[in-house]
Amino acid sequence: MKKLALVVLLALIMIVLNACNAPEQSTTSIDDGPHIYIQDQDLDVNWLCNNNLNRSSVSLSDLPYNFSECGLSAKVHKIGWTTSPIEYEGNFKIAAFSDAHGQYDLLTRLLQNNNIIDQDLNWQFGNGHLVITGDMFDRGDKVTEILWFIFGLEQQAIDAGGNIHILLGNHEVMVMNGNLKYLHDKYHQAANLFNTSYDALYSRDSVLGAWLRSKNVLAKVNGYLFAHGGLPPDLATNKNSLQSINQAFRDNLVKSELEAPREGFGEYLHGRSGPVWYRGYFREPTASPDQIDSLLEHFNVKGIVVGHTSQDRIRTRYQGKVIAIDTSIKKGQYGEILFIDGNKRWRGDLAGIRRELE
Repeated sequence: MKKLALVVLLALIMIVLNACNAPEQSTTSIDDGPHIYIQDQDLDVNWLCNNNLNRSSVSLSDLPYNFSECGLSAKVHKIGWTTSPIEYEGNFKIAAFSDAHGQYDLLTRLLQNNNIIDQDLNWQFGNGHLVITGDMFDRGDKVTEILWFIFGLEQQAIDAGGNIHILLGNHEVMVMNGNLKYLHDKYHQAANLFNTSYDALYSRDSVLGAWLRSKNVLAKVNGYLFAHGGLPPDLATNKNSLQSINQAFRDNLVKSELEAPREGFGEYLHGRSGPVWYRGYFREPTASPDQIDSLLEHFNVKGIVVGHTSQDRIRTRYQGKVIAIDTSIKKGQYGEILFIDGNKRWRGDLAGIRRELE
């Protein structure tokens, strides 16, 4: 009898231990997408609704294509993107923000309250130019929503005589290269449900992946140079041009797509001193005032605008020559947007109140 009791007790202990060690099963209902792939003359449309994978096919002859399912939306107006110009000059206002990191609701609120978009999320900045200095990916749980929102808004801006300049940040580059260190758990689960790796959702055969691969890392707009992290002084010392930097960065963007490993200038640009990682305007070893002046002179600009290094609000460094616009939107609580109109510069807060830059 005692032996039987001991066997029963051991069995119960094993059941409890197995239950404790079993992988946790997610009860979260995941909606995500669409993830659209270009296949010959068709679009292969994939999305998740309540954890269920759905698929449909659309002929390219039916473009523009509007997707609206399960609270998800997207519009594909065309296929094929050419690399954007690097320099823009004109009589228009500039607005800029950075590091949205999947915080779709906060971002749209910020843009609405500062009159970049209306209450229906449509462009209302006229002929203005909106610059996004990277990091739409990672951390938050509405990355896909941000991407499709900006994708559609870009075309609206162009149709209205304005423009949107989307620059790559380190998190775009990380995701496309399969570095998912900062990915929200929702997207790990979503990738499993799509039966693929997360970076494969943004392959060069996907609409969003092809679109992202056409983007630059630097843009010069009305005398201001925009980058995600910044430009190290070496780029001025070595007389590198904006064109050569953008070209070499794109040519070495996704390691798995290269015929040979990165080397030389391409490897340098993708390293810690490259334009998507550099923090030398804020952290040791910091660039000197003379080095900042050298950068401004070499690239013929009056200021450098960067994200990447988090701030509590938009701040300036080097007597206003460097403007930091990563206002910690990633935390989902607050954010600001930079406005430049000629020689006037403001920061628009989450409520839409504008204050001149100090």
